[in-house]
Amino acid sequence: MTASNHEHHHAHPGHAGHGGPARPAHPPAQAPLVRPAVASGSEPAARPGDYTCPMHPQVRQPGPGTCPICGMALEPVLAGAQDAESPELRDMTRRFWIGLALTLPVFVLEMGGHLFNIHHLIGQQASNWVQLALATPVVLWAGGPFFVRAAASLRNRSLNMFTLIALGTGAAWLHSIVATLAPGLFPAAMRGTPGTAGEAGAVAVYFEAAAVITVLVLLGQVLELRAREKTSGAIKALLNLAPKMAVKVKDDGSDETVSVDSIQVGDRLRVRPGEKVPVDGELVEGKGNVDESMVTGEPLPVAKTVGAKVTAGTLNQTGSFVLQAEKVGADTLLSQIVHQVAAAQRSRAPIQRMADQVSGWFVPVVLGIAALTFAAWLAWGPAPAFGHALVNAVAVLIIACPCALGLATPMSIMVGVGRGAQQGVLVRDAEALERMEQVDTLVVDKTGTLTAGRPEIVHIEAAPGFTTQEVLQKLASVERASEHPLALAIVAGAQARQWPLLPVTDFDSPLGKGVVGTVEGQRIVSGSARFLAEQGLDVAGLAALAQAQRERAATVIYVGVAGRLAGFVAVADPVKPTTPQALRALQAAGLRVVMLTGDNRTTAEAVGRQLGIAEVIADVFPEDKAAVVRDLKSRGRVVAMAGDGVNDAPALAAADIGLAMATGSDVAMESAGVTLLHGDLMGIVRARALSRATMRNIRQNLVLSFAYNVAGIPLAAGVLYPAFGLLLSPVVAAAAMALSSVSVIANALRLRTTTIS
Repeated sequence: MTASNHEHHHAHPGHAGHGGPARPAHPPAQAPLVRPAVASGSEPAARPGDYTCPMHPQVRQPGPGTCPICGMALEPVLAGAQDAESPELRDMTRRFWIGLALTLPVFVLEMGGHLFNIHHLIGQQASNWVQLALATPVVLWAGGPFFVRAAASLRNRSLNMFTLIALGTGAAWLHSIVATLAPGLFPAAMRGTPGTAGEAGAVAVYFEAAAVITVLVLLGQVLELRAREKTSGAIKALLNLAPKMAVKVKDDGSDETVSVDSIQVGDRLRVRPGEKVPVDGELVEGKGNVDESMVTGEPLPVAKTVGAKVTAGTLNQTGSFVLQAEKVGADTLLSQIVHQVAAAQRSRAPIQRMADQVSGWFVPVVLGIAALTFAAWLAWGPAPAFGHALVNAVAVLIIACPCALGLATPMSIMVGVGRGAQQGVLVRDAEALERMEQVDTLVVDKTGTLTAGRPEIVHIEAAPGFTTQEVLQKLASVERASEHPLALAIVAGAQARQWPLLPVTDFDSPLGKGVVGTVEGQRIVSGSARFLAEQGLDVAGLAALAQAQRERAATVIYVGVAGRLAGFVAVADPVKPTTPQALRALQAAGLRVVMLTGDNRTTAEAVGRQLGIAEVIADVFPEDKAAVVRDLKSRGRVVAMAGDGVNDAPALAAADIGLAMATGSDVAMESAGVTLLHGDLMGIVRARALSRATMRNIRQNLVLSFAYNVAGIPLAAGVLYPAFGLLLSPVVAAAAMALSSVSVIANALRLRTTTIS
């Protein structure tokens, strides 16, 4: 940025995201709303009762339920701060324990019939009747949700894992019901020898397989739901930063403890030592030292006096003050961060398209393989051929459930985005997270990105006929309308010298060039040498002195008064303490670092030498920054742009990944894919490490799920039987299917403890 780039920097970090327009009234709970997926930045603000699908974020409904596309249990759009167990988890847990209690006797009867000849003691048909009585409530009641979801998948023409589960358990149960109620309908070859009681030959049943499969799938659902609840840990941690109660100062001066939810804009709130700030606001009384590390990452508290801004969730360590609420509820910075994190967790990475395409044809293919398996065993299998055909077809249906494949990407994204938020890296969507891994070129703005953005006047030079007071006083008067860090430093310098600012008329600020205005009837022009030349002013008389300041890494702002060069002000901006370390880490990782700035080349190269940046592009107007980024991209580079100002927004949008400093402007953050809450380059190091860890985790999950299905289906179909006599029991298939989903989630949860700095 040049000395005259006028950016709209706010007193506190800007919003991490913005809610959209108010949502329409909720549809009925039984009719989930399926909408096209939207970018996280434009997603409407979530209501506390909204639920969505982790695999299909376009599904939205009030209250819990199941996804009409994949059948998975929906989860809250915004996790609550409390760790209350979900209704779905409670229901599945109850069904599991009751189903297990009923299934164990069925398992003992069936296994005992093979191992201890129980059927010869009580008779096969009697055993069948007992198993029917115990297994039927397991299949129809405990496993009832699976049949409901399977029916929904058929209505919606969206076959899913529950289609396969219902077909498998339903086929085994229906065969067993008919075999028990009407064994005479089966050919004699399928009926066993009469039992000790002299009964007619009974038909083999598979109640045990249907019941055990149902219980194992329920166990998998319970484990999955518990693990999925852990993925919202980052959201809950963020929500817990904000207090639930606040002290409101009433009109008569007395204090009243109220819920934070009841606070309105304009309310006056008292914050005592050791208390958290309840909402965003401005101090109107008292003072305090506030720990803002949750936003800035700075460990030292910041002194706050009347007129200072404070942010919800920050901690008042010492002192006592009264603030006036400016942003409450969903408008606070903390709420905006929570909204952005939640929206990013639900976004879909490009790598997920492959899994979506595979899932689209996977279930129909599995149904075809199960049908072929049944036909092959029925035609060429050993006696009893029908029994072998049914068991192996059911095993194929159960083991091929694509749940693990569907969970592979969204679970990693949810945990990864939450982990990033805890480390001060706010990711706009999954695509940005994936793209960050591929970046090979980093373009960084100087002021406010490499430097602290808190410059100070280091020298004032007056041309003949002018005084230093006149130069600074008139420059500060026109710069007062700008919020650029350099402008703020100039105004602060005049105020520190107690030189009053003068009224300004006809103010104008050509973006990225300079400022003009009229002071005491004289036209004031300020900015770079290039801008003053455009205004017809020659700066050659002070060029040598200005060059000397630039070689000390200072920025020079020329001042023209009434068509004459009046002098210049040199402003220096210290480099952020973490910048050298971050640049070394990025360069060691193989990134090409390019500094892009509107500053004079001498000043820019001085900073570049100080930081070890070989490539410096200086004297760049804002409209040219995006062109530089596009030029790098045209050469095949994957470019990340880091900046913090309004004039950086076009370049941030043009880059493959925009990295905005949260200490900068809202416009910059709206244009970026990643916002760095702590406002320094170490955030880029963390963002890159987070991207690499998350993408590695996703690939591991995809390999796990693909390998599982590729290996499991042939085994279930019986390919090893001709050579080794081995078959995969449907019960074993059900256990493997449940464990595959849990293993994918467990692998994703490892990201919660991964080091990303």
